[in-house]
Amino acid sequence: MDTVIPFDSLERETLENVLNDIVSRDGTDYGEYDLSLEQKREQALRALKSGEAVLLFDTESETIQLVAKKTLRQGYY
Repeated sequence: MDTVIPFDSLERETLENVLNDIVSRDGTDYGEYDLSLEQKREQALRALKSGEAVLLFDTESETIQLVAKKTLRQGYY
């Protein structure tokens, strides 16, 4: 079962570590431009703060993903 983790419930350092892990994974696509790790992390944080994305914990694989909120509403997760 997947669980949404409120990003603002995490300590700042924990959130940074989670975002660093997410944005540095292979296969993460940020479009035509090469972005630094910091830029990718800031982009992810903006998506969380705006409500466009959520952190989703997969209990089976014990991993956290950044998922677009519209994806959740469409039932893909």
